[in-house]
This record gives sequence, structure tokens and C-alpha cells, in this order.
Amino acid sequence: MATLEECRAALDKLSDNLAGAGGDVRSAAALDRSMSCRITDLDITFGGRLQDGRIEVAEVYDGPPREKAQIRLTMTGDDLVAMVDGELNFAKAWASGRVKLEAGFRDLLRLRSLL
Repeated sequence: MATLEECRAALDKLSDNLAGAGGDVRSAAALDRSMSCRITDLDITFGGRLQDGRIEVAEVYDGPPREKAQIRLTMTGDDLVAMVDGELNFAKAWASGRVKLEAGFRDLLRLRSLL
């Protein structure tokens, strides 16, 4: 099972990947939205923002999200690490229910290019 530190490092790496991307990926990630990433097996939530193509984690707390973020991810720590390392395809994990992504309809349309 991935640790809190490994999950935080994976989010940082994902943020770096988004910030360094070009084209459609860069424009899809160039939202300014509140964001939460719930890690179910550790019972923690990373809360912050997706802003200017980067994920800025502002807080980490026990339990489910305290507020409903505009973009919400839910998964296990191992799945987060595997996705960022390229070992788990996000679209397949989302389609199978291993990863849950919730957002408004317009945001989902923009984020689809990240899949």
C-alpha cells in the first residue's frame, strides 16, 4: 500500500507533468478550479486547486473531503502512484470504476483530452 508521502510525491509529479505538457493537454489543464484527491485506503484527502496547469495542494486531512471541490478524484494510493508512473491507464481505470472523477459537465469535456 502506497504511503502518504508516496501519494504526495505522485501528485507533485502529476503537477509537473501537466505544467510541462503542451497542446491540448496544456489547455485542458489550464483551468482554475478547486480540487480534491481522496485516497480511500489511507482515508486521507488532498485539497487544493488546479490552477495555471499545476496542481497546488494546500492541505492534507483525514477522512473524506470537507467541501465539495469542483474537480474530485477518488482512488487508492497504489492506483494514484501507478497512474502517474504510467503503469495504469487513467481512461481504463476510470471506465472500470477503479478511479472516480467527478466534475461539472463543461469541466469533464475539457478534461477528456487528458484521458
